[in-house]
Amino acid sequence: MGLIDNNLLDKVTAEARESARLRMNYNFHETLDAPAQRLLNALEPGTVLPIHRHCHTLETYVLLRGRLNVIFYDEHKREIERYELDLQKGLYGVNIPRGQWHTIEVLCSGTVIFEVKDGPYSPLTPDDMLE
Repeated sequence: MGLIDNNLLDKVTAEARESARLRMNYNFHETLDAPAQRLLNALEPGTVLPIHRHCHTLETYVLLRGRLNVIFYDEHKREIERYELDLQKGLYGVNIPRGQWHTIEVLCSGTVIFEVKDGPYSPLTPDDMLE
């Protein structure tokens, strides 16, 4: 069953809180080779996501609950845009272009996004992260 409800969001959020990374995925795709990667990503304040890019796919985030900033950078690690996703303000999601340097900043506990990108899954390489 693929119902996305408060019970599922609560479960994934509890797992994120227990994780050393302070985030947890719940995948809807059946394998890492699937042509579409669809997942919930539960995120807690303090989670660290390096500035990175995906050269093979665009990426879409849709906020289901909580608040976060999605921050875009240029190749010199300079911030060029910032989007605060906040349901109370009517700011629900963002589409991240292919190759765009980005990261997130989680603003409140219990934040969950629905994330979509093209598959298959491709781990980040050093060339895809700004140190």
